[in-house]
Amino acid sequence: MQTFYTIAVGPLAWFAWAVFLVGSAWRIFSMASLAKNKEMAAVAYFDTAYGMRSIARWMTPFATLGWQKNPVLTFATFAFHISFILLALFAQGHAILWEYAFGMRVWALPPQVASALTIIATLSCAYFLVRRLSNSTVRFVSTPGDWLALGLATLPFITALLVRQSVGDPLLMTLLHVLSGEAVLVAIPFTRLSHALFVPFTRAYMGSEFGAVRHCPDW
Repeated sequence: MQTFYTIAVGPLAWFAWAVFLVGSAWRIFSMASLAKNKEMAAVAYFDTAYGMRSIARWMTPFATLGWQKNPVLTFATFAFHISFILLALFAQGHAILWEYAFGMRVWALPPQVASALTIIATLSCAYFLVRRLSNSTVRFVSTPGDWLALGLATLPFITALLVRQSVGDPLLMTLLHVLSGEAVLVAIPFTRLSHALFVPFTRAYMGSEFGAVRHCPDW
């Protein structure tokens, strides 16, 4: 088991990062090429100021009508993404790995805070699941890729909770946590999780269209 863990935090981690970085660059380049070849009108009226306004507004909780109309979804969405980013960068175990892999010393979250954020993220994922099952419109448009993305996004938090609660063999649970995190990295460029890459571009596109063409905010 120790050998598998060493491989997971060593060569397999580097492989996951390589796939993530190369895959992300390829997806962004492909999208830019497609827009240039197929949607020159959209490229022509792209406006940086309106695009940045849209990104800023949609990154602010309840700043738009879209966020205001769905307060529970808004809360869960922001709670999940904020927890995800903070834990990915500053969870104590991750801080150790940052130093081990890149020689970077980063501030680590207190264990109690990390535990609270893990629970918040897990509950947010549970809400997303219930919403997909109970909301007929969302259920109708859900694809296997949506379910896969939700499952992959949830696994690192569930395994982290198991590790923190000392459920099962600690080394095995830690190994599963590492592997689930690496699976998310690999999946981001090729699944619905790619919205992490494309949201700034699509938001800027919408902001440019509404601001420069329709002369109104994108609510």
